Amino acid sequence: MLQISDLKFDEKGLIPAVVVDADSKQVLTLAYMNRESLSVSMERGLTCFWSRSRAELWLKGETSGNYQHIVRILADCDGDALTVEVKKDGPACHTGEESCFFRPLYEAPKTETPQAEQAEAPFSLDGLYALLLDRKEKMPAGSYTTYLFEKGLDKILKKIGEESTEVIIGAKNDRAEAIYEVADLTYHVLVLLAELGIPLAEVRKELASRHVIDHKVKQEKMK
Repeated sequence: MLQISDLKFDEKGLIPAVVVDADSKQVLTLAYMNRESLSVSMERGLTCFWSRSRAELWLKGETSGNYQHIVRILADCDGDALTVEVKKDGPACHTGEESCFFRPLYEAPKTETPQAEQAEAPFSLDGLYALLLDRKEKMPAGSYTTYLFEKGLDKILKKIGEESTEVIIGAKNDRAEAIYEVADLTYHVLVLLAELGIPLAEVRKELASRHVIDHKVKQEKMK
């Protein structure tokens, strides 16, 4: 069994720590530890890091409640990097995402055979909504959707407000960003419908009833 003294900290006394979900093996975040924060982590069984921006110890979950309970810590072959396997109480990212790594940068081209591609069910809003209803019923651990349902209506509405703002900002920047943010907003709106028990059919019916929408004039006060 290694000791802290066996590890190689950098010139600033830090060592990178890759935090991994002990069950799903998903990478949650990359943070840094010094000798003190590593000692605290091992003593308390909770992740404690060194904040480089604030120059102070940072116990994950102390303000958010999203503690990370350590299962085990492994050092790499050189002893200059760590992986920390945890069971988490909530999302790892301050944005509310399960992992800090959620922004696409590159994806290898698909290599499925034509048969496999044909067998894959096409995406639909109805399919996504059905999946959300299933998540609400089964509440699987480690799911961001489960987290939203557990937090309830106020949290869901807060996320919709945040995502609406992101749509506005994204639309001002470029087309791709607008599409990405609208997709995020759509997902959270569907979560809201599932939370309220409103079927998509009722939304479609409401939209269909607005066949004269092009003829409606919004009255605004003249300034």
